[in-house]
Amino acid sequence: MVYPSNTKIVDESTKDAAVVDPVEPQKVLEVANLHGLNLKLVLTTHHHWDHAGGNEQIKQLVPGIKVYGGSIDNVKGCTDKVENGDKVSLGADINILSLHTPCHTKGHISYYVTSKEDENPAVFTGDTLFIAGCGKFFEGTAEQMYQSLCVTLGSLPKPTKVYCGHEYTVKNLQFALTIEPDNLKLQEKLTWAQKQQQAGQPTIPSTIEEELETNPFMRVDLPVLQEKVGFKSPVEALREIRERKDNWRG
Repeated sequence: MVYPSNTKIVDESTKDAAVVDPVEPQKVLEVANLHGLNLKLVLTTHHHWDHAGGNEQIKQLVPGIKVYGGSIDNVKGCTDKVENGDKVSLGADINILSLHTPCHTKGHISYYVTSKEDENPAVFTGDTLFIAGCGKFFEGTAEQMYQSLCVTLGSLPKPTKVYCGHEYTVKNLQFALTIEPDNLKLQEKLTWAQKQQQAGQPTIPSTIEEELETNPFMRVDLPVLQEKVGFKSPVEALREIRERKDNWRG
């Protein structure tokens, strides 16, 4: 999994590092070696090959590396299973909290990373939360996705940086505007994302605050949004928006 080049989970005092969904281990190691980092942990969000497919190889390349994954997600190469609320430390400074965010897969884990050195926490959301979107409901229900997005992730501090597993940002924002065409924040973010894309620059990270302003799947608690899709409950609205997205050809 390729995250933006400015994304690092590193304890600066020890140079110990973690990597999320390293599907191309050789490239990850090249970057780690370039910066003098010691890879200690793999944080796997879920079992799909484009997230867990590099785990076995990275274990061969870095003997003793720990590979974390959801306890019920059957993650390839997993050495340490985690459940909701489990904590992992990296070096002396970094704390990693496992958040069970099921629906895309039953055991999907998002990783909430905090550091004494960096005031802004980060969350690595795999295929549960995308910028202005969410993952398909492959192994779960709208109720589960509501809990994962709006309760678990939505309750994180608003400045939390959101690093998702794929960059679908422009398409997601274009779809979001079909739900909320008058949302000025959405319009502004789409213009920005298109410029970023044209310049070959990432649109990741977002923040929890931005997602609460622009992501229709995280705005389903709002009566005005429920009204736009013809339902009066957040879960029904979320289910309807996901069905529309699945059938949308933008």
